[in-house]
Amino acid sequence: MAIGSVGGTTPLPVYQRAGSGASELTPEQQQEVNRLKAIDRKVRAHEQAHMAAGGGLAGGASFQFVRGPDGRQYAVAGEVSISLSSGQTPESTIARARQVQAAALAPIDPSSQDRSVAAAAAQMESQARAELSRMKQAEQADASGDSAASSPGASVRAQARGLSAYAAQEDVLPNPGRIDQYA
Repeated sequence: MAIGSVGGTTPLPVYQRAGSGASELTPEQQQEVNRLKAIDRKVRAHEQAHMAAGGGLAGGASFQFVRGPDGRQYAVAGEVSISLSSGQTPESTIARARQVQAAALAPIDPSSQDRSVAAAAAQMESQARAELSRMKQAEQADASGDSAASSPGASVRAQARGLSAYAAQEDVLPNPGRIDQYA
């Protein structure tokens, strides 16, 4: 899954090195270098925010670069992979989903793709909460009315059945996800 683009930018031209130093750049080229530096800072900060909030669920950032008029490479887009897999239990899935949401919405300027990944994680959390609720209801029903439920370990068996059913569910979300930023 990808967390997406920032609108309002135009395609960036590829430059050949104008010379060996910044002093050889024309005013227009220097203005372009300044613009590329600003984009580079924004893209790197955006991806760093995803990685910091994603913790162990987030991979490293990968960037797309363009060469500026000064011959240097500037990051103009990036992405961070993030795991959208469910946990072993509904509780662990809820915790993972919250961390994915935090990672997706961590940058100051989350893109539409960032918001899409956050929404998918919220859906994953909601499904895990529903399963947790079903497990608790089954446990209560076993404990309150069933004579077999009063036997030792009935609650453990009910929980094991619920966890088994949860683990057998097919993941709704793709794995791994991607958190993208296109400047």
